[in-house]
Amino acid sequence: MRSKIQELKKMFDRQLQEAKDSPALEQMRVEFLGKKGNITGLMKELGKVPNEQKKEYGQMINSFKQQLTDQLEVARKELQKQEELMAVNSAEAYDESMPTDHPVGSYHPITLVQRELEEIFKSMGFDVEDYNEIVDDFHCFEALNIPKFHPARDMQDTYYLDTPNQLLKSHTSAAQNAIMIKYGKALKEEGRPIKAVFPGRCFRNEAIDACHENTFFQMEGIMIDKDISISNLIYFMKTMLSEVFERDVTVRLRPGFFPFVEPGFELDIQCLICGGEGCPSCKNSGWLELCPCGMIHPNVLRYGGINTEEEPYKYTGFAFGLGLTRLAMMKYGVKDIRVFNEYDLNALSQFISK
Repeated sequence: MRSKIQELKKMFDRQLQEAKDSPALEQMRVEFLGKKGNITGLMKELGKVPNEQKKEYGQMINSFKQQLTDQLEVARKELQKQEELMAVNSAEAYDESMPTDHPVGSYHPITLVQRELEEIFKSMGFDVEDYNEIVDDFHCFEALNIPKFHPARDMQDTYYLDTPNQLLKSHTSAAQNAIMIKYGKALKEEGRPIKAVFPGRCFRNEAIDACHENTFFQMEGIMIDKDISISNLIYFMKTMLSEVFERDVTVRLRPGFFPFVEPGFELDIQCLICGGEGCPSCKNSGWLELCPCGMIHPNVLRYGGINTEEEPYKYTGFAFGLGLTRLAMMKYGVKDIRVFNEYDLNALSQFISK
């Protein structure tokens, strides 16, 4: 038994000296310490040893096993240090000017549309803001004139989290209250209008089809000042659409119910995929709902600290929720909304030059 251990030790030391990478060390571990390895073979041979020697040889095997385990661990750590050092040296030797044959990447089409819209609204004096994807019930509903148990909540099949009172935001309108509070002081003390857009990702438990997804992108926009009217809303919407599509588009404004605006409207755009004749993308109606909008409800302004009970209706404003995903569909002629979330490089690569 003692001679077998010495032979295995010499074999182990020789292989350890020759091991140059992690796979080689793992192979040694399996060969010597695995379930069918050499140590297990030694343990099985204990049955042939006289009873008075079993304890001694058993301790000898366990000590040998621990010795091999320790040596492998030391070798593994040393090899890891060498690999990390090689990685650093390789990174330092990287030459950015070297040509590459890899294909050029591209921004996602929704990112392209979002950035284009941000530049358009910046040129019209709007600030671009960001907001959380996880919000509380107050900002997503109550601050928007949708109290608890109000039927309007049924319009949005919401993803609630295990954390009490937390949910994935179902619309970018959830940022309205925070934006009003952020810019409200400048509005009242300096007379600076609140003009802001805030793009973001939204989540709803939708039945997925050609024009609906459970994850989609919107851009919320608000403008608040004295004497703001629907005419201001229509002007900014038509200016934005003409810039995005670089041509005249047919739109229509029809009444729509949204608790946070009064009056509320649906701004529809004639389907640019079928030209208004009807297709799956527009549910064969020839029109695509693009921009719910309207005049901000007085209660929402009060929640945001804009109008107080002592100063009712001193300020007015409009709000709109622009569907970035649907706008990208219209701009690039994408017939199925699911393309945007499937990460199909063959489909997305066509936007490299756009």
